[in-house]
Amino acid sequence: MNIAYLDIFVGISGDMLLGALVDAGCPLATIQQGLGDLPVVLTAERVTRGGLRGTLVCVEASPAHHPHAFRSYQDLAGMMNTLAMPEARRAQAERVLRRLAEAEARVHGIPVQQVHFHELGGLDTIADIVGTLAGLEALGLERVHASPIPLAHGWVDTAHGRLPVPPPAVMELVRGFPTRPVEVEGETVTPTGAALVTALAAEFGGPPPMTVKTVAYGAGQKEFPGVPNLLRLIVGEARESDLLTEELVLVETNLDDMNPELQPALLAALFEAGALDAWLTPIQMKKGRPALLITALTAPDRAEAVAEALLRHSTSFGLRLSRCERRCLPREMRQVETPWGAVSIKVGFLGGKVITASPEYEDCARLAETHGVPIKQVYAAALGKAQEIR
Repeated sequence: MNIAYLDIFVGISGDMLLGALVDAGCPLATIQQGLGDLPVVLTAERVTRGGLRGTLVCVEASPAHHPHAFRSYQDLAGMMNTLAMPEARRAQAERVLRRLAEAEARVHGIPVQQVHFHELGGLDTIADIVGTLAGLEALGLERVHASPIPLAHGWVDTAHGRLPVPPPAVMELVRGFPTRPVEVEGETVTPTGAALVTALAAEFGGPPPMTVKTVAYGAGQKEFPGVPNLLRLIVGEARESDLLTEELVLVETNLDDMNPELQPALLAALFEAGALDAWLTPIQMKKGRPALLITALTAPDRAEAVAEALLRHSTSFGLRLSRCERRCLPREMRQVETPWGAVSIKVGFLGGKVITASPEYEDCARLAETHGVPIKQVYAAALGKAQEIR
């Protein structure tokens, strides 16, 4: 399977995506053809940004169709509907455009049908969306991954006056997706770029396991001091793996002044807040003081809640958050019969074969108490039955 990784180290826009696709080997004529009768002309040129070369694609409307002639969502949706394209591409394009409209509607507090894309063009918006989808198809890219979305700072002049960077529409579009700060003053992520990456990327995080074939760069229109305004597109063949990969967050702090009697309540609060796991590790701090490292593992969308629980239920004045990647075996639950009753077994697979099995402790403890037998006896019997599953 051919996959793409969008390494967004500075920013992303529609024309940067088009440039990266052309730089990766997609003929500009193929993207132009994918736009059908849309009255625009695409041009491409090699440029340098921060000393690195990349491809800059510009979308130019015909004189009869000014880029800002079509600003309302209904105008753009109607024009997109007239273009000849495969139904799968049309559905994706409509979804991206709808995401843009919904973001603008939330920002301005109006219905979607009344949205006007003041921060976007008209024809160029459609060209960016449909052209990107046509380019991905032409390169045979079946899945898209992306890095966390960088958020710059500063101000941008718009039809509504000066707005903060990232623009409000961009902030709406990236809600629920991983982001990171970038020390650049100016708009690096456009609404169209944000809508495309959040709609197309299957996962956000580090590069997926792949054999790299092509590394391409799409150039942005602006130059930023000290950083190359480029979008890196890495194309490769996915390495098949049975392991499940997910991005998680480690929340942790050091404690040397907390009553040990309160520690079980702290762990309980972390699990209640959404921690997938939590543990205490003995450590030694400065001046030889014994202490504890409190660590919680959580999904990104629960990180803030877990961090708040850690501060609320401990004596800590601060904590650390770091992203990590967890890989685990595909698993499923089975049941086995023991002389004392049924026990659930967690079964892990690799290469289609069972390589590990673990009885559920709570089932074993319940049966042991009910029948007055040692829990290790129930556990051993369940584990013996699990060998039959192997």
